[in-house]
Amino acid sequence: MKLAPRIAAALLALGLTAAQAHNVWLLPSATSLSKPEWVTVDAAVANDLFYFNHFPLKLDHLAITAPDGSRVEPDKPFTGNLRSVFDFKPAQRGTYRVAIVNAGGLTAIYKDGEGKPKRWRGTPEKFAAEVPADAKDLEVFESSLRVETFVTVGKPSAITPSGKGLELAPVTHPNDLAPGEPATFAMHLDGQPAAGLEIKAVRGGTRYRDKLEEIKTATDAKGQFTLTFPQAGMYWIDVDADDAKTTFPKAKKRRLAYVATVEVLP
Repeated sequence: MKLAPRIAAALLALGLTAAQAHNVWLLPSATSLSKPEWVTVDAAVANDLFYFNHFPLKLDHLAITAPDGSRVEPDKPFTGNLRSVFDFKPAQRGTYRVAIVNAGGLTAIYKDGEGKPKRWRGTPEKFAAEVPADAKDLEVFESSLRVETFVTVGKPSAITPSGKGLELAPVTHPNDLAPGEPATFAMHLDGQPAAGLEIKAVRGGTRYRDKLEEIKTATDAKGQFTLTFPQAGMYWIDVDADDAKTTFPKAKKRRLAYVATVEVLP
């Protein structure tokens, strides 16, 4: 199962090579708690869901947001050869948003003075120093990636979108999902409903079955979509978009990707 091109581009902006741009995800040890207790979260880029067999997802842009909007520091963050991992203990009742967000990264494709194809990845601050001023056939893409999951203590609370990039605006709460029951969500792009986006959902454990069992749908005019999860388990939701709303002058296209891990409980 290979990742969509826009997610691959966003991962490139995070410093991963094309060979490393497979499936990206966060996997919490629990999503619904009756009382405050420790949660462990794995972060990885892998060929399968949710199996560690490729590359760790770095934690440089990790943000854990409590129900009251305050930030929570991860405990014992660690990046190994195949995965990153961190713990946190949600003390407040309500829903925590756990996300790795990277926005504004750049990918440039061009030819050097000898006509050889080149690819560069980096930040706007390094562009002028590292990309030749006389680069031929220059194409610059700006990337935005949000990878997240949700953890609730007690009763689920409202999730407030940031208004930046591509993100989920729940109608059905992501910690209140059951097999066979339709769940409705909305996708927002920079705070506005995003229509016509393809949605893909896949249940974890792809390593252990022959068929991917991918669920596909699309956002309507209000940016909303409905998923009916056939059985309990952890599910990976993938949404991509692109537009011309770049913040870097030389970039003509912005590629956005959103990935969420949600748990469907029996």
